[in-house]
Amino acid sequence: MRKVIDYVKEHKKIIIVVLLLAILIGAVYFIDKGKKSSSMSANTAKSASETKLCGILSNIEGVGNTDVMITENEGKILGVVIVCEGADNIMTRNNILNAVSTALNIDKKIIAIYSMTV
Repeated sequence: MRKVIDYVKEHKKIIIVVLLLAILIGAVYFIDKGKKSSSMSANTAKSASETKLCGILSNIEGVGNTDVMITENEGKILGVVIVCEGADNIMTRNNILNAVSTALNIDKKIIAIYSMTV
């Protein structure tokens, strides 16, 4: 036991540094883990724009149930995917395309519309 106490006294600075590094690594791990879980839940939640757009589209004649995903990067819309009932009708599809393009002020080229399976 005396040898252990002497060893600790001689290497006190090294032991403190090792313990601090272990605490730092543990803290970084738990902080990073918390960020990942909160970002995953944020990604699964619908944005206000997606919710509003679903409401607008489902009120268009010929459109039934609707699901919308808007992909953004730093506030710029990169793409919109719409899956809805009625998208197999060319007129309904065109109405959806025009409504989304106008509502989000985006180019029609970045909008993809798919028919929902019933």
